[in-house]
Amino acid sequence: MEEGIFEGLKVLDCASFIAAPAAATVLSDFGAEVIKIEPPGSGDPYRNLPNLPGYPVSPHNFAWLLESRNKRSLALDLSRPEGQAVLYRLVAEADVFITNFPPGVRQRLGITYEELKPRNARLVYASFTGYGEKGEEANKPGFDSNAYWARSGLMDLVRADENTTPARSVAGMGDHPCAMAFYSAIVTALYKRERTGEGSHVSSNLMANGVWAAGVLAQAKLCGAKFGERRPRERALNAVTNHYRCKDGRWLILSLLNEERQWPVLARCLGREDLVNDARFATRPDRHARSLELIRIFDEVFATRDLAEWRGILDGNGLVFGVVGILDDIPNDKQMIENEVLVPFENDTMLTINSPIWIDGSQKVKPRHPPGIGEHSDDILREAGYDDASIRKLRASGAVA
Repeated sequence: MEEGIFEGLKVLDCASFIAAPAAATVLSDFGAEVIKIEPPGSGDPYRNLPNLPGYPVSPHNFAWLLESRNKRSLALDLSRPEGQAVLYRLVAEADVFITNFPPGVRQRLGITYEELKPRNARLVYASFTGYGEKGEEANKPGFDSNAYWARSGLMDLVRADENTTPARSVAGMGDHPCAMAFYSAIVTALYKRERTGEGSHVSSNLMANGVWAAGVLAQAKLCGAKFGERRPRERALNAVTNHYRCKDGRWLILSLLNEERQWPVLARCLGREDLVNDARFATRPDRHARSLELIRIFDEVFATRDLAEWRGILDGNGLVFGVVGILDDIPNDKQMIENEVLVPFENDTMLTINSPIWIDGSQKVKPRHPPGIGEHSDDILREAGYDDASIRKLRASGAVA
């Protein structure tokens, strides 16, 4: 097993759905030992996500594979004093405690920062919420679909115009960016601990990350900016920063910001050199003023070839464009595989999605399959100093499973 940069770091993952445990997963990718604390019985409710209506049908628990790789599972009932006592013993030797329970639940279970800090002054206590730690919505439950996507304005902003139905987010679309923000908060606190010797309480939330994601336009609103009419694709104000449908029904998007230099190159690639000398499109202001005409021309041109053909034509000419990807593309994406965006599980050919950061000279661990419910309970308890008789007693009480 590789020893990552966080080898020896002990993390307690007492969280679910999705950002907080995903941050623990990133720590595990770099070698941290992560203990997943989940309730006895059915375990972490997130295990059940693929069984909900509308999710893909698979023989594998794809959600659990992604969020819980590399972790060990301790099935612990924190509503029982005996279960809390086990947690307190683990906290005394831990480096990071991660939770996304609302503040009120933390108080009820005896796992607030104020209660854990005296047991370990070096502990980094990381809490994640839907709407922040303060205010009347502090205990309000939230998923990324409502607290990140909808609350931030993103759900509205991606509509083609005011009459279009708001677009729904996909599972985890906000949670995974939030996980990286939460991970950065934890690592920053660990750096602070290296300098001061003391742990701290760090936090993040879905709402804050959503507004950060919408930050360019949100900041414009905060500055009192005047917004223009929202226009659908066919009426976009700039034809060379628009998306187009190819012959096979696939789409690509142009992002030509250096328009003066790239305009003649694009015209040549499209086989429409005549557009360069067309008086209607002679200058950048002309092209913007007649964007609807230019979009119609581009629509006709892009509809003559399949996406793969257009990729071959446009690549290598200094033009900034992108494929509008579909899920079918991902398993065979050569660029993703060569850059370790997709990596195989240990002793398996199945691929998983790597955490999106790399540190030169620091090897990530090979992803290991996630645990079953309470799969490592006895091992973790023995490592914490419990003997076999004590473990049997905890099991008999129902505090451990």
